[in-house]
Amino acid sequence: QVQLTESGGGYVQAGASLRLSCAPSGLAFTVSWFRQAPGKEREFVAGRGWSADDTYYADSVKGRFTISRDNAKNTVYLQMNNLKPEETAVYYCAAATWSFKDYNAYQRTGDYKYWGQGTQVTVSS
Repeated sequence: QVQLTESGGGYVQAGASLRLSCAPSGLAFTVSWFRQAPGKEREFVAGRGWSADDTYYADSVKGRFTISRDNAKNTVYLQMNNLKPEETAVYYCAAATWSFKDYNAYQRTGDYKYWGQGTQVTVSS
């Protein structure tokens, strides 16, 4: 069983930055971030495998968000820059103990075995 500890959410104004952290309690080859706004489905934001070559982003966040991994600390970060009000949501860390093969797999919520409790990000206009 892998537990995911998330941190870093908060309340910011549009254009500001936040950094989210996700620390798995055990080895997780694939770690991703999803978000869910009220009344909407949970959507993929960014994902990272063990190697930096396995890094994926949703089109809506490319160029503004960066997912990174510190394997020594077993922590995955999501740096979010130039945040927009429509990105207000609960952000969830998700993990799997195996490597995903392609972008389609990263996007599927059902492919992740472990989920964090979520951290609220609120962006005011």
